[in-house]
Amino acid sequence: MDDIAEMLEAAGRARDNAHAPYSGFAVGACLASDDGRLFAGCNVENAAYPQSQCAEAGAIAAMVAAGGRRIAAVLVLAGGPALCPPCGGCRQRLAEFAGPEVPVHLCDPAGARETVTLGELLPLAFTAASFRRP
Repeated sequence: MDDIAEMLEAAGRARDNAHAPYSGFAVGACLASDDGRLFAGCNVENAAYPQSQCAEAGAIAAMVAAGGRRIAAVLVLAGGPALCPPCGGCRQRLAEFAGPEVPVHLCDPAGARETVTLGELLPLAFTAASFRRP
């Protein structure tokens, strides 16, 4: 997907609904599935920090719940001076549904700041092929 405007808008709406009372750091994510549908998620923090959920995980869950299984593009939207790439756990979650060539757009509210591939974010990803027998 070359035009990320719709993805940015969807991620922005999700980010507006983030539940981030502890960090104050709201994140929105949007995935484009291989059939062109968009799925958004936001971070949902919990007082028991390990129980929190990242925006990317929420977007993946929405895609799977709607019957989607392949990600064609990823967009992560956050504020702050530094880029906000997916955390290590989300990189692995994304690799379950996306190949290493899938673009990951790292954005702030003004738009894309950098685009990388999932393979650049997670080289040598652990995938189903890692444990399949010959």
